[in-house]
Amino acid sequence: MSNPLLSLTNIAYTYDDGTCVLSDVNFAIYAGERAALTGRNGAGKTTLLHLMIGLLKPGAGTVEAFGKARVSEKDFYEVRCRAGLCFQMADHQLFCPTVAEDVAFGPLNLGKSHAETRQIVAGVLELVGLEGFEQRLTHHLSGGEKRLAALASVLAMEPDLLLLDEPTAELDEMAKAPLIKVLNDLPQAKLIISHDGSFLNEVTDHHYELEEGQVRLI
Repeated sequence: MSNPLLSLTNIAYTYDDGTCVLSDVNFAIYAGERAALTGRNGAGKTTLLHLMIGLLKPGAGTVEAFGKARVSEKDFYEVRCRAGLCFQMADHQLFCPTVAEDVAFGPLNLGKSHAETRQIVAGVLELVGLEGFEQRLTHHLSGGEKRLAALASVLAMEPDLLLLDEPTAELDEMAKAPLIKVLNDLPQAKLIISHDGSFLNEVTDHHYELEEGQVRLI
């Protein structure tokens, strides 16, 4: 088997109130994998994603991503480019006035030229079905359009791994359909948190469950 894109070894994490939410977690995700992560509210699913990209630091254990151990904040700069996180609330990801500005933010900060960035923006918006939305105001988008715009802003970084936190929250069936199509067309490995079983059955191949601080394949 090939080396994992990202792995957690003996990870533990305790909240500030003393609650131990993760205990000796071992988990890995590989290129091309399409995995679901389920569990009750408060089980630590979002915490696990944040540990993967260094937004939180584990109390114990190691994070390895793209062939390197990651410890310091600097270590995680590359990880956040190559493992793209879509937050549970799309509004937390969209902070520029227009769709094009949001999608361009990442490439410009990576040092891409304005010409390169315009091509990237056009390409990823077409990929997610939002071609022609460049000058649309993000706060005027529908819930489904915001989800797709947030995903486009992550795809603009050309990640190897997508980490999606409740991507169908507050979406009706009509709004879910374009998202399902896009996710099934994307080649990147995916780890998707959701309580929506029918959605997960369409976009993932297998499920992990986080329960009592442990991750297990179900």
